[in-house]
Amino acid sequence: MCSHQPACPSFEDTDREAARVVSSHPEQGWSLLCNGVVLFDDTGELLPDGAVVAPHRPRVAA
Repeated sequence: MCSHQPACPSFEDTDREAARVVSSHPEQGWSLLCNGVVLFDDTGELLPDGAVVAPHRPRVAA
């Protein structure tokens, strides 16, 4: 799907969120990445294979 050089990480890679944004919808709270991942503002993800990644916000030190 990616035609960038160097190529964006695959949706299967751990750094998949580093792919380029191809469609941004901030009013709806999501963006489509070049690798087919739908990235939500709450850091949740929907992968092209239908898998869901729960939001993964960093923990705040107490």
